[in-house]
Amino acid sequence: MMAGDDRTLDELRLALAPEIARTAVFDGWTDETLRQAAALAGVDPAVARLAFPGGAMDMIAAWIAGTDAKMQHAFGDGALASLKIRERIRALLQFRLDAIAGQEEALRRALAIQAMPQNLSRTLQIGWHSADLMWRLAGDTATDYNHYTKRALLMGIYTATLAVWGEDESEGKAETRAFLDRRIDGVMKFEKAKAQILQKREGFDLARFLGRLRYPAK
Repeated sequence: MMAGDDRTLDELRLALAPEIARTAVFDGWTDETLRQAAALAGVDPAVARLAFPGGAMDMIAAWIAGTDAKMQHAFGDGALASLKIRERIRALLQFRLDAIAGQEEALRRALAIQAMPQNLSRTLQIGWHSADLMWRLAGDTATDYNHYTKRALLMGIYTATLAVWGEDESEGKAETRAFLDRRIDGVMKFEKAKAQILQKREGFDLARFLGRLRYPAK
């Protein structure tokens, strides 16, 4: 780092992440990309390497964490309170897509790295954190199994939408917007149907139900 720079490694990771992502568009998530990003930011390359000991996955995680932080800043003051829940979720997802506009190639390369078997566990952890943050910003307070199903569903929507967005060449990403709307519609219908079923089944125990599916009575 430059003289007088007293940032922690966590702060440095977030600071470098946008420049790394911009460079990754051309050179991928490589050590050379990290070196170039550090040089542009006036950071000692050796210190930059210390901030990203896990290489590409650490760089990608920092990029995503930066988007999480921007989203928290934009919506953390109850800015979505006047919207319906589907509109809140859509606004949050669209914000994330807009935040990485122009970096489709960096995204494609990041998704390929995240999909590697050795990276799947961490990829899921990162995705879960982002989904959890989105639901909390949307005002969700569920603590039962709904807490988990909502986040799992949102992870699925976001992952699928990112894949479409990365390849979408339509004007204004119209195809992605339509895809996102369809997926949110599907989830809202599922949530409504699930609520109706549970209301009719007083004392319904999801854990017992799943257990019966796995170990049916003989």
